[in-house]
Amino acid sequence: MAEPTPRRNEPRLRPAPLLFEPAEAAGDPEHFFDLESIDDPRALLDRATELTHAFRAAADRAVEFQAIAAAQLADPRRFDRLTAASIAERAEWTEDYAKKMVEFGQDLLRGAEGNGHGHGVTDPI
Repeated sequence: MAEPTPRRNEPRLRPAPLLFEPAEAAGDPEHFFDLESIDDPRALLDRATELTHAFRAAADRAVEFQAIAAAQLADPRRFDRLTAASIAERAEWTEDYAKKMVEFGQDLLRGAEGNGHGHGVTDPI
C-alpha cells in the first residue's frame, strides 16, 4: 500500500534506490529492474514493493516540480509569463488542471519561502 505524502513539517522518506538499467536491458520488454530473475516470491514482493514506493515518490516529486514551474511561468511579474492555456498546452494538461497546478505551485513556493522547507504539500487533485 502506498505511503501518504508527507506534510510540510514531516521529513520526507527516502525511496528505495532505482538501480540503473543498462540500455540493452531497458530495451528488453521482459526485463524490468531484474525482477524476472528473482525466484523467491517473498523477495520478489519485497523488491517490487520497494520499486512501487520509489516510483510513486518520484512521480509525486515530479508533480511538485511541475507545479512550481507552472507557478513561475504564470507569475505576473514575469515579462514573458504564460497564460494557463499556454501552460496547459505545453504540459499536455487541461486548462482547468493547469490553473490548479499554478495554485499548487504558488502554495509550494510560499511554503518554501515561509519555513525553509517547501515541497511538502499534497497533490492538487
